[in-house]
Amino acid sequence: MTKRQRRRRRKGRKKSATPSIPQQDKGKPGGATAGVPRGARKYGRSRRGEPSEAKSAPAAKGADSAPAAKGVARPANQNGRPQGASASDNGARGRFGAVDRDKPPMYAALDLGTNNCRLLIAVPTRPGQFRVVDAFSRIVRLGEGLGRTGSLSRGAMDRATAALAVCAQKLSARDVSRSRLIATEACRAAANGAEFIEEVAERTGLSLEIVPRETEARLAVSGCGSLIDRKARGAVLFDIGGGSSEIALLDLRGPHTRRLASRIVAWTSLPVGVVTLAERHGGRNVTPELFAKMVDETVEMIADFPDRDALKDLVGTENFHLLGTSGTVTTLAGVHLGLERYDRRQVDGLWLTSEEADTLVDRIAGWSFEERVANPCIGSDRADLVLAGCAIFEAIRRVWPARALRVADRGLREGLLTEMMVADGVWRRRDGRRGN
Repeated sequence: MTKRQRRRRRKGRKKSATPSIPQQDKGKPGGATAGVPRGARKYGRSRRGEPSEAKSAPAAKGADSAPAAKGVARPANQNGRPQGASASDNGARGRFGAVDRDKPPMYAALDLGTNNCRLLIAVPTRPGQFRVVDAFSRIVRLGEGLGRTGSLSRGAMDRATAALAVCAQKLSARDVSRSRLIATEACRAAANGAEFIEEVAERTGLSLEIVPRETEARLAVSGCGSLIDRKARGAVLFDIGGGSSEIALLDLRGPHTRRLASRIVAWTSLPVGVVTLAERHGGRNVTPELFAKMVDETVEMIADFPDRDALKDLVGTENFHLLGTSGTVTTLAGVHLGLERYDRRQVDGLWLTSEEADTLVDRIAGWSFEERVANPCIGSDRADLVLAGCAIFEAIRRVWPARALRVADRGLREGLLTEMMVADGVWRRRDGRRGN
């Protein structure tokens, strides 16, 4: 055995007697930083677009599924830390205490209507767009019996409060930067609407704002404006609600703008919705004569709108179309597509010709109550309301005939989110950071 071989054997014996220490070489697999993006160890965060090791996904998931209760630890937010804890508690700050500027702010919008309670929580993405991180929707029928009594019933208020309590839990489990929570026609019209808002604040901690009809019409335009055909010169946007129906006339002649609310030349809010009309005439057994009566009654209401002819030179032309946002038009779209289960992705943005709309309304009007219940896009929740909605829809089409209708499964919540994000300049700041 040579001297060189003896030296190698002695070194090998020493290595086997000493515990091996992993190398700190970043670029070699198997080292301490294998699989960690370059710069992650140095700055305490992961590469942009990749999940951070500091985030606790299981904790965030549990926060959504476990309701908060008095005397129980605060729910975890999306970073997995208790609500109200400082950002440094769980990885929102790097090793040197600098705030992670790449994390987009989170916004929340809640719409408590006559028939539904809806919540959206989202973060801004590309200019004019956002990504929904949580959502909630429940039929509460807050306006049930309002037309007869003039007040919200105890049962309806309890149903709405229970839904709002779920919304409160979802909001407390998220790092929401800014929110706007609104109530519409039921609370506007009810004698005890303001008292109910105070009760909601006491029972859920949510502060709701009763918005005027003009604001509701503007928010509908802000939420659905991106679906208006870029080639259109004019459009009528309508939102058939539970207690009222908002209609906005848009003159689109001139340069294109994302802020389509500035193109509203006339608007109105009809004091009729699917709940109020169905309660007035009945929604279960609707004869052709009764359906025609509901249509005529709504047409008379529109006739009282003094600016209804603001787009007279465009109505009925190829440069004009309707844009509908409501459960009525999304139901029509689902039935048209023959969906076995309602799918927003297929419905939102769908075009219906005037002939297709005629066929759909006639088809649904010919169904019995049981047949409407059996349809998966209607179901028992809407079976007694859908024909009242179709009657309002027919009245709108009669006053503003159009060759096509575009269906929007979006509305006030999206309008609220868009307006808050525009006001905060989040898309402008993000554009600047990219150097545009």
